[in-house]
Amino acid sequence: MSLDFSGKVAIVTGSSAGIGAAAARGLAQGGASVVINYSNSQDAADKVVAECKALGGDAIAVKADLSISTNCAELVKAAIEKWGRLDILVNNAGTTKFVDHADLDSLDPEDFKKIYALNVIAPFEMIKAARPHLAANGDGSIVNISSVAGVRAVGSSLAYIASKGGLNSMTMGLARALGAEGIRVNAVCPGFVGTDWFRNVFGEDGYNKIVDAQTAVTPLNRVAGPEEIQGPILFFANSLSRHVTGQLLVVDGGMLLGMPTAGSKSLSGSGIDQA
Repeated sequence: MSLDFSGKVAIVTGSSAGIGAAAARGLAQGGASVVINYSNSQDAADKVVAECKALGGDAIAVKADLSISTNCAELVKAAIEKWGRLDILVNNAGTTKFVDHADLDSLDPEDFKKIYALNVIAPFEMIKAARPHLAANGDGSIVNISSVAGVRAVGSSLAYIASKGGLNSMTMGLARALGAEGIRVNAVCPGFVGTDWFRNVFGEDGYNKIVDAQTAVTPLNRVAGPEEIQGPILFFANSLSRHVTGQLLVVDGGMLLGMPTAGSKSLSGSGIDQA
């Protein structure tokens, strides 16, 4: 998908693979300059940088573990030092733990702290650091990558559900708080997205079982890849949506519409949503 992002500068957190990488490529294809953020694999990040440049944009890779709050300001600083402005922030980095919802003993306070640090606190710290730069241009856009977990309380664990519910509420609160500064804040809420992340966690056989299970409860009878999530992200990032803020857009192929009412327990360990 190609929308016009000429002259725009974007940060996409957790963008060395999966949904984040797809978002970065889409922004670059429209002419944006993009900060590719990674915490582990520089090779993967460098590959996305090369892809963005081949698509007509500019890009740099910046290593930063955003669960450490001070790194968030450093990531924004890297964009400003390189290009002198910031127009778009996509908060995509996230984590989870897979625990059946009824198994309360398998979650402890440290699990919640770890998940909240990256899924809720990091987006807040990124927004706080980016705010003056987004406001300076009069048309700043923040896109939080949330999950159906925060909409219908399904997903990998109760801690993850709570974090995405918090991110959704924060999205709406910040949309209200920052609107007068010309900053829009919206969230994309994917269902299951078939990425290599799931293959790495569950193996090929486990991944295929998850795909089959999700296909069976999705009205469109298919599962998404990262590119299916790219379009909604680009819409919120683009000036086409300049009168849209505080919205939570579910992108799940209709899965929530077709989900069996008794399905939450079986789905809680199936990797229904993207971490």
